[in-house]
Amino acid sequence: MSLFNYYKAFDRTIGWITKEELEVLKQKRVAIAGLGGVGGYHLLTLLRLGVTKFHLAEMDVVELANFNRQACASVSKIGQEKINVLDQLGHDINPEADFKLFPEGVHEGNIESFLDGVDLYVDGLDFFVLDIRQKIFQACDRKNIPSMTTAPLGMGASHLNFLPGQMSFDQYFCLDDVTGDDRFIKFMVGVSPAMLQRGYLVDLSRVNFAQRKGPSTPMACELCAGIAGTEALKILLNRGGVRAAPKGFQFDAYRNVMRRTWRPMGNRNPFQKILFWLVKRILNKKTISPEAD
Repeated sequence: MSLFNYYKAFDRTIGWITKEELEVLKQKRVAIAGLGGVGGYHLLTLLRLGVTKFHLAEMDVVELANFNRQACASVSKIGQEKINVLDQLGHDINPEADFKLFPEGVHEGNIESFLDGVDLYVDGLDFFVLDIRQKIFQACDRKNIPSMTTAPLGMGASHLNFLPGQMSFDQYFCLDDVTGDDRFIKFMVGVSPAMLQRGYLVDLSRVNFAQRKGPSTPMACELCAGIAGTEALKILLNRGGVRAAPKGFQFDAYRNVMRRTWRPMGNRNPFQKILFWLVKRILNKKTISPEAD
């Protein structure tokens, strides 16, 4: 006899949402690409919110390097496929949840299937995975699927929504205007126009584009899930104000600061162009410094 009952399990959410809204969430389908740093927490948060249907994509295995921030990472799970670990964790929260798994990740050959019937796309891809991220957001734009990205930055998070009929991911980030590492810089200043995290990075050498690595914290990833879960609730239930790109916001727990951002023209905005060159100059100084020789 099953111990699980959906309505008892998620009854405590009633009050902040109605019973009817919980029923709506139960029917919604969310796609998440990437179940590492932020994606795993996105899944667990949305499951506890009452969402039951998911398309999940992840192709990596659990490693020791994941332990400081990822929901799937524990000693007993080392070497296991992250998607299988999250499948188990998710079904421990809701055994009735409907997961469609994409263990090969998202690629051009399965984007259509990954987004088929989806009500919302939540970006959980690694910062350095730009090509397929761009293609997924392009497909969401074509299909009129609301989409979002929440970036873990220092000890805070920055959030952007891309809604049907409004500024698209491509129009905001303008990644096709640059090549090489400049694409990473442009993506970084796009997700973080306020750059609240800049004042307390104590070791810039840990930002390494060549090795596709950067410093991270567990607090940032969990804050991302809280923000994404809240924005997902508003989008899926069509309630509350939802800021869409070129508007966004960043919260930094270390500095106890919240900033609403607005960058008309996205990364073509003059302030963004200045920020791009400032960040590039800082990173270039790090590269040519004596410590880097």
